[in-house]
Amino acid sequence: MLLGAVLVLLVLGGAGTASAHAALRGTDPDDGSVLRTAPRQLTLTFTESVGLLDDSVRVLGPDGRRLRLGEAEHENGDNTARVTLPRGLDQGTYTVAWRVVSADSHPVSGAFTFSVGKPSPAPAAVDTGPTEDPATAALHKIARYLAYLAAALLIGTGTFIVLCRPPDPSALRRPLVVGWWTLVGATLALLLLRGPYETGEGPGAAFDSEALTRTLTGRPGLALLARLALLLLAAALLNWRLRNIPKGRGGLRDQPRRRRTQHLALLGTAIALAFTWAASDHASAGIQVPLAMASSASHLLATAIWLGGLTALLLTLRRTTPTPETVTRFSRLAFASVTVLVVTGVYQSWRGLGSWNALTETTYGRLLTLKLVVVALLLGAAAVSRSWTARLATVEAETAVRVPEPVGGPPLPDPPPSPAPSGEQHRALRRSVLAEVAVGVVVLVITTVLTATLPGRAVAEASTGAEAARPVGGTVAVSVPFDVGTPGGTGKVELTLDPGRVGDNSLQAVVFGPDGGISTVPELRVSFTLPAQDVGPLDAGLTDQGGYWGNSFVNLPLAGTWTMKVTVRVSEIDQVSVERRIEVG
Repeated sequence: MLLGAVLVLLVLGGAGTASAHAALRGTDPDDGSVLRTAPRQLTLTFTESVGLLDDSVRVLGPDGRRLRLGEAEHENGDNTARVTLPRGLDQGTYTVAWRVVSADSHPVSGAFTFSVGKPSPAPAAVDTGPTEDPATAALHKIARYLAYLAAALLIGTGTFIVLCRPPDPSALRRPLVVGWWTLVGATLALLLLRGPYETGEGPGAAFDSEALTRTLTGRPGLALLARLALLLLAAALLNWRLRNIPKGRGGLRDQPRRRRTQHLALLGTAIALAFTWAASDHASAGIQVPLAMASSASHLLATAIWLGGLTALLLTLRRTTPTPETVTRFSRLAFASVTVLVVTGVYQSWRGLGSWNALTETTYGRLLTLKLVVVALLLGAAAVSRSWTARLATVEAETAVRVPEPVGGPPLPDPPPSPAPSGEQHRALRRSVLAEVAVGVVVLVITTVLTATLPGRAVAEASTGAEAARPVGGTVAVSVPFDVGTPGGTGKVELTLDPGRVGDNSLQAVVFGPDGGISTVPELRVSFTLPAQDVGPLDAGLTDQGGYWGNSFVNLPLAGTWTMKVTVRVSEIDQVSVERRIEVG
């Protein structure tokens, strides 16, 4: 209840803009604009600094052929990209496809159009270039998930050994080794896949020398190299620590000063490892970057200590009978980890969402809602485990109490019934911990997908720049993004209302899919309503013209602020409606 209340207050409280993943703020020429003369330059402005690739901007003419352009470069800051256009552009509609790397290391891409003279009657089907290779994307996601899983296993098991002092720590050497090698392998895979992940090419481009050079000199690549170096240091420290752990009950009985030094060294290494994720993810871009990076690193550490420690406890319960002190220490450690997760999770949710509506209206918000539901289940399982931990400690304490024997005199009353055998408590605790581990794996899967999803703030900021209707040379041009909530069900509709005045107008609409290319949909409906005069809705009567939707006789009888409702149907059952306001003179 406290977590929900705090989340509501923070989300509804609002704050300044924060975006992770770059969003296209604006373009020159404007998206959907109609120009009387051909422009000489093309400028894209983003919400944060972006890195430019060798082929960041591509322009395709009305016939679908690609124009020869100069190399894209920054203008007035790293949040812009500018290219020079050739002279003497023909009349018609031009498609601009772009791909850049945002400050948080994720590649983003998109497309928009502008026209010279007048829009093309039937825009050509154009190839806007690579967006995301399925094989590269799948391999990259698998490597990222394995990295999270291995970090939880390595950090959590190491922390469990050091702080919870299991009776036989040597039984946990194998998960330490598995976690270390898995994290090394996943990090190397991420280094190799970084190049094709940025450019949208297939896995075969992983060994391209130019791509590797760009990766090793960029911030994400440097963070991955730092992670490898820290893993070598972690291996040395863990080996040093494990050599001082005696077998049998008691564990960790070496010199306090040496133990303190080892603890501090391992803690510093774990914190540095967590920052290699924070330095190349959502936390590294937007507002409050230092605080966000500290929060992200703390969130990752708390997750690793809790979930990795659960795995270590489960293995300990299967191999030996842990002392009540070991179980109690982990229970306290888990409670502290959950507290950190709540605080940092609320902050990161607020920073990524930006509004209450984003919980239901964006993919990021829906994933975050799913994660909160699963985390609630995880907390429920943790509460059950904590209750069994308390019972186990009580049983062990009561078992250790000696019952006095009578010496002469009347016999003592019958002792109270004995508590349940500790073996039953151990089995119940093992089952509840196993449930926690299973749900924790699901949490890590959702987290992996969430870190690669455009946050709600960035979606809102990108939509803000596209919402305004722009009168250009007597024409009203509107860009309407849509999302039906299914895989591949995103895109935008570019609408041009000409001349944008009272009376008959020509309305043309082009649908672009999630890859930025022109998309074919089963149905597109547009209606107009003038709320001030209680007029409408008036159906625009669009028909499929083969590549675009249009109607040359859309009559708007009165001047004012009209509400244009755009309904896009992408399948037999999936459709969405979006409204925009336009001015008609």
